[in-house]
Amino acid sequence: MATAMRKKAGSEVSQARPHSSQPASQAAPTARPAGATVADFHEGSQVAEMIDRATHAGLARLTLGLSPAALMGSWADWAVHLAMSPGKQMHLVEEAVRKQSRLRQYAMRCATSQDDAPACIEPLPQDRRFRADAWNKPPFNLIYQNFLLNQQWWHKATTGIPGVTRQHENAVSFAARQVLDMFAPSNFLPTNPELIERTVNEGGKNLYRGFLNFIEDYERVVAQRPPAGAEAFRVGENLATTPGRVVYRNRLIELLQYAPTTEKVRPEPVLIVPAWIMKYYILDLSEQNSLVRWLTDQGFTVFMISWKNPDNRDRDLGMEDYRELGVMAALDAVEDISGSNKIHATGYCLGGTLLTIAAAAMARDGDDRLASISLLAAQADFTEAGEIMLFTNESQVAFLEDMMWEKGYLDAKQMAGAFQILRSNDLIWSQILRVYLMGERHPMNDLMAWNSDATRMPYRMHSEYLHKLFLENELATGKYEVADRPVALTDIRAPIFSVGTETDHVAPWRSVHKIHLLTDTDVTFALTSGGHNAGIVSEPGHPRRHYRVAKTLHGDPYLDAETWAEKAEMKDGSWWREWGEWLGSHSGKPVSPPSLGSERYAPICDAPGAYVLQN
Repeated sequence: MATAMRKKAGSEVSQARPHSSQPASQAAPTARPAGATVADFHEGSQVAEMIDRATHAGLARLTLGLSPAALMGSWADWAVHLAMSPGKQMHLVEEAVRKQSRLRQYAMRCATSQDDAPACIEPLPQDRRFRADAWNKPPFNLIYQNFLLNQQWWHKATTGIPGVTRQHENAVSFAARQVLDMFAPSNFLPTNPELIERTVNEGGKNLYRGFLNFIEDYERVVAQRPPAGAEAFRVGENLATTPGRVVYRNRLIELLQYAPTTEKVRPEPVLIVPAWIMKYYILDLSEQNSLVRWLTDQGFTVFMISWKNPDNRDRDLGMEDYRELGVMAALDAVEDISGSNKIHATGYCLGGTLLTIAAAAMARDGDDRLASISLLAAQADFTEAGEIMLFTNESQVAFLEDMMWEKGYLDAKQMAGAFQILRSNDLIWSQILRVYLMGERHPMNDLMAWNSDATRMPYRMHSEYLHKLFLENELATGKYEVADRPVALTDIRAPIFSVGTETDHVAPWRSVHKIHLLTDTDVTFALTSGGHNAGIVSEPGHPRRHYRVAKTLHGDPYLDAETWAEKAEMKDGSWWREWGEWLGSHSGKPVSPPSLGSERYAPICDAPGAYVLQN
């Protein structure tokens, strides 16, 4: 049905389309000097624009892509409003005096008591830096208590100031926290009792090993080689090993079809749309934690999109290209190969956002091929999109665009650097302490190896994504256009299974939960333990896993995220089983599996294909 309703994307190269809005430099006519020709004026404007872009791109290499103007704007907003708030200033002075008094009283109790004196401040639950018993002995107890008191004071100093915008407040508070974390006592040998004890016991050998680790890591970064230990994990050898074939390829995707492992399969195949910010094989890691392998063992025919890693030749690929050459082209191929006009579509992270856009457009146009929609850690509303929003405003996006303009894509290192800053305690300072000071290396695992195998994003697509979704929130407000007409998520009627993860810094679960507000269909929502990646790669048998789940029928009253969490049923184990049962309940009776490929979509090569191997 749907194949006749729309032109197949095929393997044709998509042509660059004009932007939906003019660049700022062309937004309005500007007066030019007398005697100057139009050509002179345009040439001068282009030269000036190129100089500005090149300058910003050079700055971006020094600032890890962070806009100095955006940071200065946040600090100026905070400083000016604080300067105009004498009451807040008086309160902060009182707080400083009170905290120093508490610290002195704590020091006196420690000096006069034989037992451990109760701390005057406790670390936050997620702060693991001061958990060792050695931190409770003088003078280290006073050092870390003083640090935590200062940290608390700076939080109060950067928040709660009338007039400061919410984003500027969050950005200033975040920046202050980063500076404080840089000088945390746990980061230095003289003020870290655990590190002192290790150094004394080993006679400094830990520092020697750490120095060798640093040299090795530096050489790998300079040579653009993967981190130490990653070479033990190879795609196609011990990663992404589920048997299958590449059955379709265009300039943007390869479509993988996996071989059946059961005599009968459900008639509705599963199409997985991963995020293009990552390589697809996070969902096909090692044999024991491969979601793809698990799905085939449950009797499903599985197809997977493998995105090309774009380069400067792909700079003009936009969001519409990703929809047409990605989701829609894959759906056409899956329908032809499986012989089924009903498909279970699954999207992970940005792939889920793209799938949501495609599903809304399909519903608008009468394309009813989706039997169900599964969204894994995927957002459709970006008003609460996590700490990444700290770096997402007009100034920052313009800076990023200039950085991408130079190369034609967003470099993987820039994305990795941004995510490391967001979790600097876990991903930067604790690693420096463990690897370079303690002299220890965590053994590499499959998920860590995958994480180091990063991808790029085309200039145009990422620019459109930031503007339309992050800045304008067009998808949630009914303004996002597909084929020059807006789409509405309320048009979607296919049942939805949505998964959020408890400690997600990329797609916070409360933001993912908003799918209940945005759609008019049955929604089954699962909240699982873990983060954005580890919470999704949560195979049955994985220790210490749990999840909450509840189904909201179309027409049921809305429950906010906190109320939902209180009422949802708590279950131990992996959410995969819950999802598999849900897919089965929306599937027909098992039939004989389809062949790998078809007459029209002949197999090209074995899985994992060629695109996933591109650096």
